[in-house]
Amino acid sequence: MREGVVRSGDGTALSVWDNAAPGAPVVISNGIGASYGSWPRLAAPDCGVHAVGWHHRGLGGSQRPRDERRIGVADHADDLEAVMDEAGFDRAVLVGWSLGVGVAFEVARRDPRRVAGILAVGGAPGAAFQLLRVPPGTPAQARDVLGQTSAWMLRVVGPSLAATASMWSAATSAAPGGRGSRLSPLLDTINTFTRHDWTWFSRLVLEASRQPALDPSVVPFPVTVVAGQIDAFVDTERLRAVAASMPDARFVALPGSHFVPVQQPDAVHAELLDLVTRTDLAP
Repeated sequence: MREGVVRSGDGTALSVWDNAAPGAPVVISNGIGASYGSWPRLAAPDCGVHAVGWHHRGLGGSQRPRDERRIGVADHADDLEAVMDEAGFDRAVLVGWSLGVGVAFEVARRDPRRVAGILAVGGAPGAAFQLLRVPPGTPAQARDVLGQTSAWMLRVVGPSLAATASMWSAATSAAPGGRGSRLSPLLDTINTFTRHDWTWFSRLVLEASRQPALDPSVVPFPVTVVAGQIDAFVDTERLRAVAASMPDARFVALPGSHFVPVQQPDAVHAELLDLVTRTDLAP
């Protein structure tokens, strides 16, 4: 995986990556704080897509913006477009995960001509906290309050969770029988999160979650919505309803949690390749 630096429109230096593989152009709009290690199939030279991505502002080697208020979805969309331009992509399939789905749809809202299709994993276009898995009948306002409170609490509980996850990761990596090797994508993802500044990470999550809902019924390109069947954060049935509201959308529920790209890399990658065939980028 090649790595480099790209400057976004406001001058923020972003740490970016490129799998340098032949195939359809793809931009990964990751979940906040995730890395390319969460998409292990993209590392293979015969993966079928030319994929690029970046680390979010202030994480993974990317700079914090000079104006630290510039961490909303619009700013992340600026970053996506800067990465896309640097790669020479006029149009691409966008792959969003979690809050990264909203970023992908924001780019599509600005200029749908640049987007050939979207693979939306564990997220929807905007209003992220309205997707929370909560008891039926929970008012919309209560969903927002619960989501905002949980995101703010990351700065308190995050360090302890990271320390526990780091110890589990280290123990699993050393397990006999190659178990650590089979879990390497998950371990890589865990280790990435253990290194974050949790106060900054919490701010990023809060700001990205303020994006209002976008109307998915006007999407002019094919979409695939992928959900984890046991996602503890996002209501799978709400994602199913989002997919049903789009004119050309496929809904897929896979065994797994909110980290289904790491848990089911083959199945998620197969859905990406299938989506490419439904776009005008397919040969």
